[in-house]
Amino acid sequence: MPIANLLSVYAHLLVWTLLGWGLGRLLPKAAPVVLGKFLFYVGVPLSILGFLRGAELSLSLWSAPVVSWVAQLLGVGAASWVLRWQGAAWSRRAQGSFLLASMVGNTGYIGYPVVLALVGPAYFAWALLYDIGSTLGIYGFGVVLASRFSSQQWSGGHLRQALLKNPALWSFAIGLLSQNLPLPAPIEAGLRQLAWGVVSLALVLIGMRLSQLSSLSNVKPALISLGIKMLLVPLVLGLALKLLGITGPVHQVLLLQTAVPPAFGTLVIAEAYALDRELTVTTLALGSAGLFVTLPFWMWLFGN
Repeated sequence: MPIANLLSVYAHLLVWTLLGWGLGRLLPKAAPVVLGKFLFYVGVPLSILGFLRGAELSLSLWSAPVVSWVAQLLGVGAASWVLRWQGAAWSRRAQGSFLLASMVGNTGYIGYPVVLALVGPAYFAWALLYDIGSTLGIYGFGVVLASRFSSQQWSGGHLRQALLKNPALWSFAIGLLSQNLPLPAPIEAGLRQLAWGVVSLALVLIGMRLSQLSSLSNVKPALISLGIKMLLVPLVLGLALKLLGITGPVHQVLLLQTAVPPAFGTLVIAEAYALDRELTVTTLALGSAGLFVTLPFWMWLFGN
């Protein structure tokens, strides 16, 4: 991958994230909530429709959510092994946050722009299906884990609600049905520009949320969690996918999605189930910064 491409990605990530960080300091605290709801219910579904117009679809891409679930199980398994040796020194709330951060990544708001910039819209469907697998994981198995380490009780309705209320799933279905439907050129171009605009807004939202994070603490468990999520899991799955004959752009997309930092959804669940919020915040902040170091490493290691 040319250095110019990577620098372009870094510039895109930094400019929009820093803009969001500044806006997060100036605007009311409710601003990220409003923007997040807009992106969730309107922006992201429209961007999915736009990018699916030029995506290459095949039956094999349904393996993307399977890879996502394998990555999550690998992360939880490795984190559970660590807890056997060091968990006695941590509270149950910290253990729950540690497992969540090691399990699921920010495959939407960070994964989408990284994949689109480095691989291109043609393979966006793979990133989307991987992200859907992450959504199912965090609001299904992730909620079960949070409930186990909290006094809060889990209801099976969480997963059903997450599925039915997730506009990305409905947008994906509509996009599949309408992919070959011809549209006037101005509408096609406008939809594509709107889709890229949503990617930038997603990075602004990341910056706004980072600006509201409180002081960092529990650095050691956070670094261990990131070692699992952003180093061990991508290494194992990157090699496994190569051995299975998955190469080229598809391998790039899946590798990039496994290597993103922990999802901001882990903070939502940590707050809802009274887990260790400070550990979750520390992991999110360090992971977001660490992506700038790990991203070129993975692209270099696997020859992409």
